Amino acid sequence: MTKITLTTFLTLDGVTQGPGGPGEDPSGGFDLGGWLVPYADEDMGRVISGWFEAADGFLLGRRTYEIFAAHWPHVTDENDPVASRLNSLPKYVASRTLPSVDWHGSTLLSGDVPKAVAELKAEGSGPGGEIQIHGSCVLAQSLMAHDLIDEYRLLVYPVVLGRGRRLFADGTLPTALKLTGSRTTSAGVAVHTYVPQGRPTYGTIGTEP
Repeated sequence: MTKITLTTFLTLDGVTQGPGGPGEDPSGGFDLGGWLVPYADEDMGRVISGWFEAADGFLLGRRTYEIFAAHWPHVTDENDPVASRLNSLPKYVASRTLPSVDWHGSTLLSGDVPKAVAELKAEGSGPGGEIQIHGSCVLAQSLMAHDLIDEYRLLVYPVVLGRGRRLFADGTLPTALKLTGSRTTSAGVAVHTYVPQGRPTYGTIGTEP
């Protein structure tokens, strides 16, 4: 069965909106975009490139698809680990508003997206196959609600914004996670990898009588 992985950038207070630039996602009046740029270094690039090299396909929300499709088709260096994978591998685009998707290898998923993604997982591309989500917060949240994400790759940046869209927003399905990998870039970005472990368990911390 193919696994679904989520790679996303987060501030210390959990904001995932507009990491790459001021105009990337100004929805809701958000004007703090571009917060990851001061921390983008070679370490971060190596981490991201390594993950892209493991991809068998991509699952993108509408906004992320539009950002990627406006840039990556114009990067034609076959040795670029990100561009070469994005331009050649299947891309599944979840949107109820896009009439069509024109980027080579793209397929539009409309209607019941969690059901369509569950079918993609079941169809698979053989043992170890991997469909990657990058960014796409709204899509990720809809899949999290159905336990469809198999691995979380979270890059946590040493900055606090105080507002903006959060990946783990109020109402997120309670989920226990197991830390499977952790490292820190030279710029201070904490890179954590988690796999879901079902529902959390609860207890009480107290003193012995």
